[in-house]
Amino acid sequence: MAVRGPEVWLWRWRRNPLKRRADKVEAWVVLVVWTCTVVAGVLAGLGAARSVEQGLARERAEWRPVVAHLTERAPGAAGGDRVWAEVSWRAADGSAHAGQVRVRPGSAAGGPVTVWTDPRGRLVAKPATAAQARLRSVLLGSLAGVSTAIVPFVAGRALCGRLEQRRLDQWEAEWARFDPLWGRGRTG
Repeated sequence: MAVRGPEVWLWRWRRNPLKRRADKVEAWVVLVVWTCTVVAGVLAGLGAARSVEQGLARERAEWRPVVAHLTERAPGAAGGDRVWAEVSWRAADGSAHAGQVRVRPGSAAGGPVTVWTDPRGRLVAKPATAAQARLRSVLLGSLAGVSTAIVPFVAGRALCGRLEQRRLDQWEAEWARFDPLWGRGRTG
């Protein structure tokens, strides 16, 4: 494997008498595309991660556990998977609420069940812990960053492909123009 030095990595920026205007344009396009890709990806990732982290922190602060009571005996025999059962509870403002939650099969009517509610008293899932929130925010931030970074990267690749095609077309035209001049002295 060949060792690549800085002169190979920065070949677009070296002085070269054969460098055409299209080569200079491509060098700038590559620089701008990579800059936009990195900046857009990092900003989108950080923004998404911060938003997720704040949303989950707000849930942890606002959602409260409440003791609800089964309104009827839970279906099924004890020892199986959890089943859906109807429960009722009172919100902090005293209003009565009812809903369905998963409980152990065979639980007796009137038995206590801890449920989580939002400030309006509606049933919600148990909020994510701080560690779970951190993991979710990192994963979603990474996904958002990569997804956002793909846009300028793909646009830049398409533009570089178009520049390359244009350069090949110009080369073809130049060969077509000079090949007859060089081919005159040859014998077939």
